[in-house]
Parts: sequence; C-alpha cells; structure tokens
Amino acid sequence: MTGDTAFVFILLGLAGAVFASGRVRLDLTALFIVLILGVSGILTVGEAVAGFGDPVVILVACLLVVGEMLQRTGVVHAIGNWLVRAGGNSEIKLLLLLMVTAAFLGSVMSSTAVVALLIPVTLTIARRTGLNASRLLLPMAYGALISGMMTLIATTPNLVVSAELEQSGFTPFSFFGFTPVGLAVLVIAMLYMVLIGRRLLPGETEKGGVGHAVSMRQMLEEFQVLGQARRLRVTAGSPLAGRSLSAAELNSVHRLRVVAVERPERRRSDLFVTPNPDFVLKIGDAIVGGIETDARPDEETGPDDPGEETADTLTLLGLEELPVEESHRARWLRDVGFATILIHPESRLAGSTLRKFGFRSRHRLQVMAAMRGEDLIPAPADTELRVGDALLVVGTWGRIHELRDRNHDFIIFALPEEARDIAPARRRMPMALTILAGMVLLSALNIVPVTMAVLIAALASVVTGCVSMEDSYRAIHWSSLVLIAGMLPIAAALNKTGGVDLIVDGLVSTVGPAGPYAMMSALFLLTAALGSVLSNTATAVLMAPIAIAAAQALGIQPYAFAMAVVIAASAAFLTPVSSPVVTLVVTPGGYGFKDFLKVGTPLLLLTWGVTLLVVPRLFPF
Repeated sequence: MTGDTAFVFILLGLAGAVFASGRVRLDLTALFIVLILGVSGILTVGEAVAGFGDPVVILVACLLVVGEMLQRTGVVHAIGNWLVRAGGNSEIKLLLLLMVTAAFLGSVMSSTAVVALLIPVTLTIARRTGLNASRLLLPMAYGALISGMMTLIATTPNLVVSAELEQSGFTPFSFFGFTPVGLAVLVIAMLYMVLIGRRLLPGETEKGGVGHAVSMRQMLEEFQVLGQARRLRVTAGSPLAGRSLSAAELNSVHRLRVVAVERPERRRSDLFVTPNPDFVLKIGDAIVGGIETDARPDEETGPDDPGEETADTLTLLGLEELPVEESHRARWLRDVGFATILIHPESRLAGSTLRKFGFRSRHRLQVMAAMRGEDLIPAPADTELRVGDALLVVGTWGRIHELRDRNHDFIIFALPEEARDIAPARRRMPMALTILAGMVLLSALNIVPVTMAVLIAALASVVTGCVSMEDSYRAIHWSSLVLIAGMLPIAAALNKTGGVDLIVDGLVSTVGPAGPYAMMSALFLLTAALGSVLSNTATAVLMAPIAIAAAQALGIQPYAFAMAVVIAASAAFLTPVSSPVVTLVVTPGGYGFKDFLKVGTPLLLLTWGVTLLVVPRLFPF
C-alpha cells in the first residue's frame, strides 16, 4: 500500500465517521473531500471538481423538477385520496396499498418526496380507522426504499452504477433492467410485513402520532391551544397605539402571539393576517391572537378564562377583550390557515431556535405551539429544535402553501380539512401525466439517452405551465447535488491510487475461491453495511468500481455484481439515519432504534436471498 493509497483510505474513514455522527452537513463534508483531494495533489483540480459536470448531477436535478410537477398538479394527492377511499378498515389491505403506492410513485420521483406526501395520508387513514399509525408508516417507508430497485431513474445509486458500467466499457443498465428484481423484493417485503414485520412494530390499536388531526379544531386540540384565541381591542389609553409590533415587543416580552389584526373601516373591517413586524397599531384595532401562560388551562378555570396572569397583561397593555362570535370564526377559517409542519432532516432550523432563525420574519407565519413526540415543547421560540419536531403554524393559506417550496427545511405534515377548498387547481394534471408517460417511453424505448429524456420532461413541465421556473429551482435539492458531485472524486482517487485494486485483491483472495455467489454476497453485505452509516449515493460511488473490478478479476460479466450493489444500496432498512426516507417517519410513528433493527434485519436478509436467487438468472455470470 502506497502513502497516497493510505491517505485516501484515511480520508474515506474520516468522512464515514463524520457522516455517521450527523454533526456536520453531508454536502459540507463532500466539499471538504473535494478540497482535500485537490489541494493534496492526489487528484488534479480538474479531476477533483469533475463530479459537478457529471451527467448524473443534471439527471437528478431534472428528476426533482419532474417530482415537483407531479406534486403541484395534484397527481400524488389524487393517489393519496384514492388510498383513503380504497383502504377501508383493513390493516393488511392498507399496509399493502401503501407499500405498493410508495414503491411505484418512488420509481418515477424522489422517494423522500413520496414519503413526505404519504405521511399525512397515512396518519389520516389511521385516524379514520382507529388503526395504529406505527404499523403503517414504516412499511410505507420501506416500500419507498424498495422503489429504488424498480427503474433506472428511481434513485441516484442506480444512475451512478449504470454510469460506472458505461465508463468501464460495458453496456449500461436499461430503464426497466431493475424492475424484475425490484418487484421480487417488493413481493417478499409485503409478505414479510403482513406475516411478521407488522407484529414487531410498536403499539396495538392506539392512533397515530402528531399531525393526524384533519379538522382545524382537532389540530388545535392536539397542540392544546384550543380556546386560546382572543380578540383584544387597542383602547385610547393603550401604550401600543402608534407603535409597531416589533417595538411593542408583544411576542418577545409580553408573550402575546399576534395571528392577525382587525382594522375597522367605515362599513367593514380589514384583516391583516400575520402582519409584518413594522405594522403600526392604531386605536380601535383588534388584535387576534393568544397569550402564552406558564400553565395550561385546567378544568376549573376553563380554556376561555384568561386567568390572573392574562388579566394583568391586558391591563398593562391597555387592551380590552372583545367577544369571539361565530361570524369571526367563519372569517378566520376563510382567511387564516393552520398547518402542522415537520422539521426535515436537512433543515437549517435543526439545531437552531425559531427566534435565531427568524422564522416569523422569513415566512410570515406564527408558530402557535411545538411538539417533540407526544410532549409539548415549552417556549418553542427559544428552544433548540431537532429533526422530526412538529410545529403548529398559522398564517395565510398562501403562505402555508408556499412552505411546499421549502421542502429542504420543512414538510407539510398535516393540513386541516378546511384547506380542501383552498387547494391549488389541478387543471394541468392531464398534461403532467402526459409528460410523465413521454419521459418513461423515451427512456424505456432508448429513443434518447435517459438524461435527455428526463431533461425534456423537466423543460416540458416548465413550458406547459405545470411548474414555474422559480419553483423548479426551489424544488432542486442543491445539497443533494453537491453531495453527489463531491463524492464522485473519491472513487476516482481510490482508482488512481490503487485503492480499488487493493480492495478487489482482498476480496478475490479471501472470498473469490468460494465462487461468484460468495463474492456477490460479500459485495451485497459490504454495501448494506456502509449504507447504514453513509448515504446510499456515497456508498454506490465507492462500491460500483469495486464490484466491476471484482468481476473482471474473476473473469465474469460485471452485471450481477453491479446489480447486487444497487439493490443493497437501496436496502437501508437497519437504522433510522440510513436515509431521509426512514428518518421522516421516526417521529410520527414513535419508532426507536431497536424497532428498525428488529424489523429491518430480517427484511435485509430476505432481500439478500432474493438477490442471490433472481439476479444471476437475469444477469448470468
């Protein structure tokens, strides 16, 4: 082993440790890898940054735009509504439908986006049927992971491995080359989850976690804020008159959350929902909001009794309490929206507070309450938030729907049923389905290269108005693209310094004599182990050249080994940190690390068995 080879292995080990720790952003780690490889001289500058020009990066970006098109035109939501109607009250039927839906949707769009969209659907099903959401959410997430085994464009590792085959002088995988293996794994996984897996999941018949409420009242009850809404008129002697909201320090000092301000005019009143901090209050304005107290309302005082602390606050601020009538509630339902949002694994808000992040000023939304699991978070504005925390936000419906554009930070976890009448129009759904079908046909029939087919679909979605150019840019997970581009050079470094040959020689000398099946098993298990702590993309980048070189060393075709790497890279069943796809269901499902080990280990072994049985018959050695 040369010094350069040792250096690359050490760098790889450090990167793996940083990835596993979760303390540093994955994309930042990837950029440091690029920098170190370029500065150290292991790679030239051109070789170090070559990943940013790789066709895989363009392809993944365009796929994210296509996924956004399917979301905005209502294709995915229509499927979700069908699930609610078709599932009935049968846990087994619903589990199977969710797994199949997640698998097939994920075969043509981001599996992370699929899970984010199906979480509220699953929780709605759990609420309506009384079933335990934890017995549905993880199977659904596993179905989304298996979607990566369905088509060439289903997940980035497929594209990485296929591109590595082409660069090594072999024919790349076809669009549906993965499908028979993926279908076999899906069938086995469904049988396993029905017969064994669901019995290993926590809970019996209790309802799902945070975010399952479907009416606004239920959502407010979930976060224990029902009855806190008040109308408070600014009197003539109030010190608030003529002062802006920020100068009045209503939220930071007096703990009065301003949801809206009613301003009476001659014949009507204007409603300013979540007004700017610079909004200046006038005498006669009615502040709509709630006062946060140290204790929650109890049965003796009742939810509408402001209590002694609240009365003192109102007196100090010169506010007069006004009655809340049915006409006011009706207007609030029309103009003021509510939603539960979930902190995304890649969110900039994770590890920060709402106040430091400037959530209200950035998004013009007010956070009414926050929950971590089943527990309320006290003083959420100044509490460091974690991945999976749920926030109850209030603001205009338009602002709430704009959070869909912030899918790197938040997931729309639950919308009340009152939002149905304000949902985006779906008139372009037929066009979106046409574009999707065209993309699949162009790729499957090899009319144009896959990258070009997906690029055509992304451009068509913009040209036809299914998604705007601005929305397209916002839909792209730039951090994911940086991660892909940053990890590609490390495979080049291993190859250039002889690291790939060293690993292959070790595998051939220890496992090679036992035959190709033993080698394929070693590659599968090594990929699965790395994928439990690294991203599946990084794992595929590292293992693809090793699999191809191992096949060449044994004098056989590389396709079976390459396919084993692809399947193992998507089989991230073992830990809740192996993929955002499973991380997203941890909080709503109430899962612990042991749940993933109990349920995921048998499924991984079954997937290994299916790979050994099916792959060599499709891709003979």
